Amino acid sequence: MKHVAIDLGRPNSVLCEVSGDGRKLTRRFRLDRGNLERYFGERAPSRVLIESGTESEWVARYLEGLKHEVVVADPNYAGMYGERSRRVKTDNRDADALLEANRTGVFRRAHRRSEGQRGVISLLRVRGSLVRTRTQWINVVRAVARGQGYRIRSGAAETFEERLLEVQLHLPAELRKLAQVLVGLMAGLNEQIKGLDREIGAVGKRDPRVRLLQTAPMVGPLTATAFVALVDDVSRFKKAHKLESYVGLIPREWSSSEKRLRLGITKRGDSFVRWLLVEASWSIMTSRRPDTFELRRWAQNIAGRRKRKVAVVALARRLAGILYAMLRDNKPFDPTRIGQNTRTKIA
Repeated sequence: MKHVAIDLGRPNSVLCEVSGDGRKLTRRFRLDRGNLERYFGERAPSRVLIESGTESEWVARYLEGLKHEVVVADPNYAGMYGERSRRVKTDNRDADALLEANRTGVFRRAHRRSEGQRGVISLLRVRGSLVRTRTQWINVVRAVARGQGYRIRSGAAETFEERLLEVQLHLPAELRKLAQVLVGLMAGLNEQIKGLDREIGAVGKRDPRVRLLQTAPMVGPLTATAFVALVDDVSRFKKAHKLESYVGLIPREWSSSEKRLRLGITKRGDSFVRWLLVEASWSIMTSRRPDTFELRRWAQNIAGRRKRKVAVVALARRLAGILYAMLRDNKPFDPTRIGQNTRTKIA
């Protein structure tokens, strides 16, 4: 079987292969379906290696539709790049390294999410974009009001218009006009976000794994849906620590000889899921629900020795491990088991 590698990029990608006379050929092309059809439509079945990334899934599915074997490789696997010098990076050198990895089999396959979970990820991304837009608009209005000596009290985004009315009569006429422009736009934005929230809730009702995770304290439909979409297949993680690392909640380490330095968390992986877990941990820390008692006590013990923020991140890491175990064992949250194991590595 012939081996081919593509270094995906926008707007141009680089294809690398070996010709019939043994010469290595590279060609730069614009990444679109037409060019993929042009270069692979009439080609004999080949094994094509690409790195996992934003474009990788649709490219892989398109090439598989053309009867090629596609390897979506994990870009974090250093062995795939062989002896390539990190000091000199070009698209051609990357494509060449990927081709050698394809020919020698030195790569690690990346997980490819199921089609259903890819749709959920897209839904969450659109919602996240709308929420960030709403937050930006609110911050603009609050900043303009502060510039005139007026302060809009804090609160939920959904109640911003009510809080604005408390000071609106005192604002200058031109400022009231500007504020109303954004508030008028925000009404439609709020409706769009509510609509997406209903869709996310419907996904949760259809997926028993999402309903299962919601038995954990402070884990609502959004957090449960996002966590399931991220994990997709729980069996791909051998243990909870692997998932905690995947979400970026484990501490960085810089060790040499007898010195061992533990730093802040890596923050690798999905930042949205990591943020949701941290937010759930803050809620647990301030809750008085009986099912949060052991988790809260565990985190407060850490807060007594370290900073409160460190304790919250440690709790988020532990919560990720608990949700992993719930999916692995297909069992609901059991607060009586939390106090049985209190050992953990603190960032």
